Amino acid sequence: MNYLTNILSIFALGYLATLTFTYIFQRSLLYHPNENNYSGDKLFASTKIVKIKTKENIELLGWFHEKDIKKYKTILFFHGNTGSLENRIHKLNHYKNMNINFLIISWRGFSQNKGKPTENGLYEDAASSIRWLKSKEITEEDIIIYGESLGTAVAVDIAQNKNFAGIILESPFTSMIDVGKEKYPFLPVRFLLKDKYESDKKIKNIKSPILIMHGRVDKIVPFYMGEKMYELANKPKYYYFTDYDDHMMEYNGKLVKSLSNFIYSLN
Repeated sequence: MNYLTNILSIFALGYLATLTFTYIFQRSLLYHPNENNYSGDKLFASTKIVKIKTKENIELLGWFHEKDIKKYKTILFFHGNTGSLENRIHKLNHYKNMNINFLIISWRGFSQNKGKPTENGLYEDAASSIRWLKSKEITEEDIIIYGESLGTAVAVDIAQNKNFAGIILESPFTSMIDVGKEKYPFLPVRFLLKDKYESDKKIKNIKSPILIMHGRVDKIVPFYMGEKMYELANKPKYYYFTDYDDHMMEYNGKLVKSLSNFIYSLN
């Protein structure tokens, strides 16, 4: 009996230590600003470096490509939970030949920006970027919100009850709670999580046209989550689902065509 009691005590202490570690360091597990898979691509020369201030006076690094803000829509790009702006150059370069402007921002704590990423902090970063675009006389009706991975949750939150031209979600998840349950089924994720990103509860509040893109072999965010987000979305809604794409979707001819068709349909 004493042996069994000792084993159970060790198990309980180990589980408690796991809970404590996960709770304290969860944001280090969620946000990875220093992870880099930059391929060495060069961004086209007409893109400008900009700095965008938040309400807390944090300066966010951004890249702005202005083709014609009076004539064309502007994509506001929210990246995922890893890496720098350079990791998205291979995507942004496809906008060069489209009739589109774009602004991509780097989150607080990323790309040498000050601050530490949190759910509310990223929402403020997104709101600051929209205020910056409006200062350029770009209206909500001329902005297309693009979210990638974690950025989809920010896109969904910021797009609620607004009049944006359109919303694009690449590899979206239903909530960070659901993702956490997939990765750590042995933990009480709902009670531990500080940053819940509950997009499934918010997407019904989006009235703008929406395009959802997801690969069926996504090993980070299960495909069923993207499918669920599509089911929950209001019309008009469109999807680009593929059999072969992992989490970081391949910007091949088919994807770019779907993206272009959606963007041009908003004009």
